[in-house]
Amino acid sequence: MLLLAIESSCDETAAAVLADGRQLLSDVIHSQIAVHAPYGGVVPELASRNHIENIALVVRQALDQANITLAELDGIAVTQGPGLVGCLLVGISFAKALAMGRGLPLIGVDHIAGHLLSVFLGNDKPEYPFIALVVSGGHTSLFRATDPVTFTLLGRTRDDAAGEAFDKVAKLLGLGYPGGPLISALAEEGNPAAIAFPRAWLGQDNLDFSFSGLKTAVANYVHQERQAGRDLRLADICASFQEAVVAVLVTKAMLALKQTATRTLVLAGGVAANPRLRDQLLARGEADGCRVCLTPARFCTDNAAMIAMAAARQMEQTKTTPVLDLDMDAYSRSPLLETT
Repeated sequence: MLLLAIESSCDETAAAVLADGRQLLSDVIHSQIAVHAPYGGVVPELASRNHIENIALVVRQALDQANITLAELDGIAVTQGPGLVGCLLVGISFAKALAMGRGLPLIGVDHIAGHLLSVFLGNDKPEYPFIALVVSGGHTSLFRATDPVTFTLLGRTRDDAAGEAFDKVAKLLGLGYPGGPLISALAEEGNPAAIAFPRAWLGQDNLDFSFSGLKTAVANYVHQERQAGRDLRLADICASFQEAVVAVLVTKAMLALKQTATRTLVLAGGVAANPRLRDQLLARGEADGCRVCLTPARFCTDNAAMIAMAAARQMEQTKTTPVLDLDMDAYSRSPLLETT
């Protein structure tokens, strides 16, 4: 089975082709970093327009890279949400047109489910059940995955996501956009214990996250240093900030394993590419006798390969034949984040 997947939830236009639910034949991503960098963050209207300009080219490149034609496809998967609705609608509309024109089934995929299953694109594949820590610019959540379609929410951010905090702190420090890689690079030259930034634990057994207080603490520190006329030690600020974020993420991920009596942890999402977070999780996993499966760095940020994988696993698990649903609509908030 040949499956074309399209991803357009935020600021990457992506397409990929997956064969038989296992073999990735192509993976094409058009980044919009240059478009949004002058504004220090994603501008939704500009993102939507850029998707419109590039989606046909990206899909064509994915098909060419896979060395197949539209006539050979067996289905089309597309990100349905969550994300910026205007951006999502570009991908969904394009996918609907292709599916209708070729008489192909259309599979809507939850973006977070894509991240949860992106680890299966690598060689270190976990067994179910596992705990998944999804850390990105829009989401910071803990799930228990029972199978490819059953995810139980254990904890989520109450305010800023970790990736969002990285971007805002980077903007505050005048580093540029996107902030995560820039802060990570500077942090390697700094002392992570130089500044005692706070950690929000939210209670002894709580699995929720909060990073707005940390962001404010960094802003206050920068303000005080500037008021005192002292030069900012950017490397130390970045290292100390990153350490505060990583400490909370690692501690709560390990707590989730303990609370659910689960022995396998998966790390996914854009911030999952952060070297310090990856190293600390591996170290804690080894110390606690738990298996830690890291999503390959190339599949941590938004991509269509993970959407294809999620669609394929969804069809395998439910044993249902998808249909062409022209009523499919975008949604801004994932039902996976809804608490009962």
